[in-house]
Amino acid sequence: MAQLSKYKDHSDSQLINNFLESGDNVFVGELYKRYGHLVLGLCIKYLKDKDEAEDAVMTIFGQLLNDLKKHKVEYFKSWLYTYSKNYCLMQLRKKQNQLKKELDVKENEIFLMDYNNIEHLNEKEQQISIMQSALSELNKEQKECLELFYLSNKSYTEIVTITGYNNNEVKSHIQNGKRNLKLKMEAKLNGQANR
Repeated sequence: MAQLSKYKDHSDSQLINNFLESGDNVFVGELYKRYGHLVLGLCIKYLKDKDEAEDAVMTIFGQLLNDLKKHKVEYFKSWLYTYSKNYCLMQLRKKQNQLKKELDVKENEIFLMDYNNIEHLNEKEQQISIMQSALSELNKEQKECLELFYLSNKSYTEIVTITGYNNNEVKSHIQNGKRNLKLKMEAKLNGQANR
């Protein structure tokens, strides 16, 4: 059988005055017994999570120990309602700000990923530009054979037919062209790195 509180017949104002005079938390405990379930319902309504709401109730009544000393409370029930509602709204604002910060971080990560991709594309474009420039510096035969072999995907036999060079000349132009192209590209890349 539940034990009846000896302060059951005290008004809210009497409990608050007794608490303020004695500093004994038992008086706030009696207020908790009276209104804890109402505060819990209010917190669930705003916070939409039972565990968060239970934590909020404990925090609210814990804060009352200090805040009742700071405020003159005439109508405790309505004051507690407003106090609890404000606490819940503050928690929602904190949660919203935290979510906004997390979204900002995500947006920054996405921006950096996009920036890195753009930077990577710029490097590729730069390499292609350097390759085209180096290719244009090769002699006519090497350039022609490399373009047909690598860019047009032609076989040695097809290149022989298109250019009129013999098979050995095509092989030689491709091998020498590759080597010369590589050297010219490295020189251009090193030249840019030294700027």
